[in-house]
Amino acid sequence: MSLLNKHLGVTPVRAFADNYIWLIESPVDAGQVVAIDPGEAEPVLAALKASGKKLAAILLTHHHPDHIGGVAELLAQHPIPVIGPKDVRILQITRAVADGERLELSNLGLNFEILHLPGHTLSHVAFLGHGALFCGDTLFSAGCGRMFEGTPTQMHTSLDRLSLLPPDTRIYCGHEYTAANLKFALTVEPSNSAARDYSAKVNQLRTQALPTLPSSVALETSINPFLRCHEPAVRSAAEARAGRPLREPADVFAVLRAWKDTFQS
Repeated sequence: MSLLNKHLGVTPVRAFADNYIWLIESPVDAGQVVAIDPGEAEPVLAALKASGKKLAAILLTHHHPDHIGGVAELLAQHPIPVIGPKDVRILQITRAVADGERLELSNLGLNFEILHLPGHTLSHVAFLGHGALFCGDTLFSAGCGRMFEGTPTQMHTSLDRLSLLPPDTRIYCGHEYTAANLKFALTVEPSNSAARDYSAKVNQLRTQALPTLPSSVALETSINPFLRCHEPAVRSAAEARAGRPLREPADVFAVLRAWKDTFQS
């Protein structure tokens, strides 16, 4: 099997109340890992100590403190590459990457395509490779990130791009928001049996304090209202909320995102 197609060993590290820091194991050297969005250093250092693994690189999706806050402390102990979007708000970047670029970490057997996904922030990127997507706060299971800097059209375009990835692509998001997101999804689309079934599974996982991630593109396109703006039931719910016809999927998305911003689960 090609290393590009080999499934990655990915370990979730919890940070703050609901963040995930993802540790990706090198396919060619299981003793080395790459950290995605280390908002806190202490949980990463504890995971490294417990596993005996070495931190080889840091990948960042965007500039928010809960995704980069641990970088400086990690670098003090591990002087390694820090790779992420070109953004003056991320001071520790050693290599800035742009849309369509290939990130080859050949010594680790890792290879990612960079996707620029404006919406949550303007410089937000994701890392796509080995059948996995590390998407930060652009896409969540059954939901999506708030628009702190981008426009609804930008965010919808970014999400639409992700929805077209291969169905079996595994999705590693930045937060454990799935249960709350499903409550909104079922409010928008109460007849969605896939979302109802998934909600029961998620509730069982969370009762055991287990992660609901990774998700998949196939799952998200069946249950996530923000990826289903073209569906008649989702459009009807958004039109009822807006009190007017909505001709374009991006308009449906804008109404859904504003609705979710004030939704009380």
